[in-house]
Amino acid sequence: MTILADSVDIVIGVDPHKHTHTAAFVAADTGKHHDSRTSSADPDGFAALLRSAQQHAGTRCWVIEGCGSWGRGLATWLQAVGEDVREIDSPARPARRMGKKTDDLDALRVAREALGRNDLATPRNAGDRDALAALLVARRSAVEMTGDTERQLVSLAVTCTEQLAERLRGKTTTQIVDTCTRWRPTGDASITATAEAMRGLARRIRDLRAEADAHQRRIEELVKAWRPDILELVGVGPVVAATALVVWSHQGRVHNDGAFAMLAGAAPLPASSGMTTRHRLNRRGDRHLNCALHIIAIQRQRHDPATKAYFERRRAEGKTDREIRRCLKRYIARQLYRTLESGLDSQ
Repeated sequence: MTILADSVDIVIGVDPHKHTHTAAFVAADTGKHHDSRTSSADPDGFAALLRSAQQHAGTRCWVIEGCGSWGRGLATWLQAVGEDVREIDSPARPARRMGKKTDDLDALRVAREALGRNDLATPRNAGDRDALAALLVARRSAVEMTGDTERQLVSLAVTCTEQLAERLRGKTTTQIVDTCTRWRPTGDASITATAEAMRGLARRIRDLRAEADAHQRRIEELVKAWRPDILELVGVGPVVAATALVVWSHQGRVHNDGAFAMLAGAAPLPASSGMTTRHRLNRRGDRHLNCALHIIAIQRQRHDPATKAYFERRRAEGKTDREIRRCLKRYIARQLYRTLESGLDSQ
C-alpha cells in the first residue's frame, strides 16, 4: 500500500463547488496547515491555484473531493499540465459546534484525511471514457422515458372511451403503439382530443426508441474501437461493456479484482451467526455496474453450458439460485477485471 505522506511534501486538499474552488495547502509530514486559497471554477482560477501551489517548495499532490462532479474540470486541467491528482470521497465531518462549517475547513479536512488513506484513486480518464459515459446517460434516459410513456399509453388504452378502446383491446404494447401512431381521429371533439393525445404518446415512444437505438449503435462503435476484446466475453454486449469501461476507466485505477467487485457491489458481505455461516447481498457500490454483472450472469445461466453445469452442481450443494447467482457475479467481476487490466492498451 502507498501512503501519501511518504511520497510528497505538500498535500493540496480541494473543496470544489459550481462557481468557486477552495484549496488548503498542508504539510504532508506534520499535517500543518500552511495556507488556503479560493478561486473561480474556470481555467483562469485553475491557473491561480497552481501559481499558489508553486509558491510552496517540494513535491505536491492535489486531492480533490468529487472528481466526477464539480471537481471534474479542475482535475482534468491539472492532469493536462502534468500535476499529480488523486480523488477522495466525501471526508468524514465531525459534529459541528457553533456552526463551524466553511469551504476552508472542508478543504482542510480533505487534505488531512487524504494523509490517512492508503492508495487513493486517480481520477477517471477523459476521451473515450467520457464519451461513453455521456452516451450511456442519454440512452438510459431515453429507455426510461420510453417505459414511462408506454405505461401511460397502455393506461389510456384501458380507460379511454369504448369507441377507441375496442380497437386496442387484446393487443400487446407494441401493437397498441403501432395502432395509435397511425390514428387519424375525426368526429366527436372529446374522442378526437383523446385520440390525438394517444397518438402523440405513441409517436413519442417511436422517437424515443429510435433515439435509444442510435445511442446504442454509437456506443458499440466506440467500444469496438477502444476495447473490442471485452465483447468476446460470454454474455457481454456493447452497453454492458461500456458500463464496465466507464467505471474502470484505465489500467491501475482499481487496485485488484476484490476492489473491483466491491466497487460493483458484488463482493459478498459476511452475515454469519452461531452455527450458521453465510454471506448476504451487498447493496453498495456502483449499481449500474452491478446491473451489468447481473445481465451477464442471466445470459450465461440461460445460454452458456458451463454456467448451466455450475448451477446444477451448486444446487446439489444446497445453494439457492439467488445465492448461486451472487457467487457467479463475483466470478464475473474477477474475470472482467482481469480482462480489462491485461487486454489492449487503454486510452
